[in-house]
Amino acid sequence: MRGQLTTHVLDTTRGKPAAGMRIQLWVRSSLGRAPQLIKEVHTNADGRVDAPLLSRGELHYGEYELVFDVGGYFGDGNFLNLVPVRFVVDDPEANYHIPLLVAPGGYSTYRGS
Repeated sequence: MRGQLTTHVLDTTRGKPAAGMRIQLWVRSSLGRAPQLIKEVHTNADGRVDAPLLSRGELHYGEYELVFDVGGYFGDGNFLNLVPVRFVVDDPEANYHIPLLVAPGGYSTYRGS
């Protein structure tokens, strides 16, 4: 069984899911090629994406980047704009869940389960 990639975003300022945030998924190449945009989605009312970003069989070895449009979510005057989270898939059979906890002035992320 192959792994999958999922994410969700929590707005720690409001203490609730970050609904409507735009997220881009990029694949990066170690061969010096430009990164490629794979997918662009928006979070739902639960701060999640309706389907996995990469489903079983779509996740491969390599370096990926999630770009969260924090500035678009919080609006004008926000300190943060785009928050990139770069990570490596070294086991395509595993599940990768990458949450973002965010406020206008800072963020935290980790590999969830």
